[in-house]
Amino acid sequence: MLKHFIQRLLDDGVPGVRILFASLDTPLYSGRNLEGLVRLFIEQQQHPAGQQLWVIFDEVQYLKDWEVHLKSLVDTYPNIRFIASGSAAAALRMKSRESGAGRFTEFILPPLTFAEYLNFAKREEELIVEREEGNGNSRYLATDINGLNEEFLNYLNYGGFPEAVMNPVVRENPSRFLRQDIIDKVLLKDLPSLYGISDTQELNRFFNVLAFNTGDELGLEALSKHSNIAKQKLTEYLEYLEAAFLIRRVHRIDENALRMQRARTFKVYLTNPSIRAALFGFIRGEDDAMGNLAETAVWSQWLHDSAISQSLHYARWKSGRQTLEVDIVSIDQRTQKPRFAVEIKWSDRIPNQLQDLRGLRELAGKHPLARQPLVTTRSYTGMADLEGVSIEFAPVALHCYTIARNLLRSKH
Repeated sequence: MLKHFIQRLLDDGVPGVRILFASLDTPLYSGRNLEGLVRLFIEQQQHPAGQQLWVIFDEVQYLKDWEVHLKSLVDTYPNIRFIASGSAAAALRMKSRESGAGRFTEFILPPLTFAEYLNFAKREEELIVEREEGNGNSRYLATDINGLNEEFLNYLNYGGFPEAVMNPVVRENPSRFLRQDIIDKVLLKDLPSLYGISDTQELNRFFNVLAFNTGDELGLEALSKHSNIAKQKLTEYLEYLEAAFLIRRVHRIDENALRMQRARTFKVYLTNPSIRAALFGFIRGEDDAMGNLAETAVWSQWLHDSAISQSLHYARWKSGRQTLEVDIVSIDQRTQKPRFAVEIKWSDRIPNQLQDLRGLRELAGKHPLARQPLVTTRSYTGMADLEGVSIEFAPVALHCYTIARNLLRSKH
């Protein structure tokens, strides 16, 4: 993306000598400070004072105290546009907020959405059609649901990584790419140096447990017993992994849409569903893990809108002898009441087993929702009435596409 940005500058007529790109993980730059690189750039190219320049530092987290140096550069050279990027999201976010208040604008780049994946794979126009509706809104339909589901599986297996989508070599062995980019760089290097983690192998093992069980409800008590790691340390690991944008914790509400005062359980989702396949192998449509991965994929689409994603919870409560659950419930920030509710399934049997949707029925019956509750399926599209509550059914792949496309459209 940085190179695309540079190409855009060149296409707009900016001379190449006015652009500096430095990847700070290159040994050549070891020991150099940012100001020294900028001065060298200005002197070598003989740029006059005040000339508009662009300076791009990639993998900036490898330079000690980069945020202090960058803050000084921004103040010293108002004529230079600085861009600093890196793969250690936790380090960049924490230090930019500490030192760059009022000077730095922070951008987080989430994994590819399903809509972006289809576009890069050049399958979007073939598999999706947009239909205008009378209220001025659009509805997306699948021209070939089986073909769309095939691409959805590809998305789950490798489509969250742009490199895998664009490069067949990476696509054939995403685990090697992931190990270099996430395991070695983030888990074993960036997070330990940032937070002083001494046992990197323990952190790595814990992340593997979370990745394998993405979408499951977890509790610190059981996790501690299973992993032999103290609960306090588990809490710290969860915070580190969430700050690094590898996982997302989701909090539980009850049937009254209230957060549990002393919640002992929560759900954990990978921010990128392709991480699981890269760690444990490709998944097939009939595998048991498909339900949880479909749920993870839906969550990963919402991560592109921080306001909406922060409003999302899961509901779980006791009703008589039964435990009822709804996978996704959005809470209106103003009223603290549910706005919409979604049950994520990767199955076409659900329309014939409506009794399994009792949690959705009770929640929708108790709270007026802004839109009718939705149940995702593998390929079935339709409507059903459950004890007076109208429920919509739609394929989960199409639902992921719809979320992603609508979010992208709203940003434009």
